Amino acid sequence: MKKLAFLLGTLALALFGPIAAHAADAAADYPKSPISLVVVYTPGGATDFQARIASMLASDKKYFGQPMVVVNKPGAGGMTGWNWSVEKGPKDGYTIISYNMPHLAAQAIANKPSFTVESFEPLANWGADPAVLIVPKDSPYKTVKDLVEYAKANPGKVTVNGAGLLVGHHIATLQLEKAAGIKLTYIPEKGGTDAFQAVYSHKVIAGFNNLADAFRNTDNLNVLAIADVKRHPFLPDVPTFQELGYDVDDASVNFRGFCFVKGVPQEIVDKAADMSLRMFNDPMVAAKMKESGSPLHILNREDTKKMFQAQKAKLEVLLQTLVKK
Repeated sequence: MKKLAFLLGTLALALFGPIAAHAADAAADYPKSPISLVVVYTPGGATDFQARIASMLASDKKYFGQPMVVVNKPGAGGMTGWNWSVEKGPKDGYTIISYNMPHLAAQAIANKPSFTVESFEPLANWGADPAVLIVPKDSPYKTVKDLVEYAKANPGKVTVNGAGLLVGHHIATLQLEKAAGIKLTYIPEKGGTDAFQAVYSHKVIAGFNNLADAFRNTDNLNVLAIADVKRHPFLPDVPTFQELGYDVDDASVNFRGFCFVKGVPQEIVDKAADMSLRMFNDPMVAAKMKESGSPLHILNREDTKKMFQAQKAKLEVLLQTLVKK
């Protein structure tokens, strides 16, 4: 038996030793060329805008030492890009994917995409962006109560848009419908930028969008409430829905960060996770995020993995009560 074990061990070393050595060499040299950063939403929206800030120091030798090139793959509330990542995305560590929670988990639960939450390998989280209810500056609806009263008197006539189906904006809309006992007509747009433009131009009565985008556009709109459990320092005068008596919690808060599709060598995953975390914590990144009203919420790889699973568990329960089959 000892001789057999020795022979098997020798065979395993001969077969897998070179593979392990190659993986270690690849990780030691990683990265040796530019990295593609897949953003699954349209250019100019909060995810795209923040991803560019989060990755702006990638070429610094303190971090990746190589630039990150943003590649936009929008569509279907993020499903187009995430499906592509799982079906066709390289697994060599040179394609990083931006994730959005709860979007990714909600779509994996409610639809039948190519991906699940477990299809991705989280690296680090840079932010958490609450959804806010917005109306044009000249809207006759000055408060959430104004909008709810009109919606009660006119079921289905209040149009509310967001950056796609089963994104945080849609979840906040469904929560408001249930909490207020009203029927709204939700309009999914191609992304946050399109959603804002539709609100500005009065194509819809109201919209749910990202706090970060609202912060940069308060000259053109009014923010009626925030879908979170507490007020936010960037918009301190905006009340939460719960303050106003509506049971809308923080389920729609949009966590953003970097991930790989599953299958990237573990040594590269660990190295990219470390470099991402340190880059997100750079004071220059923090300053740019604050300047643009983009809330930071930095999590390391392990805490990001826990967040993925917590979001999945929460949405599995929540969507049963919100989404009509």
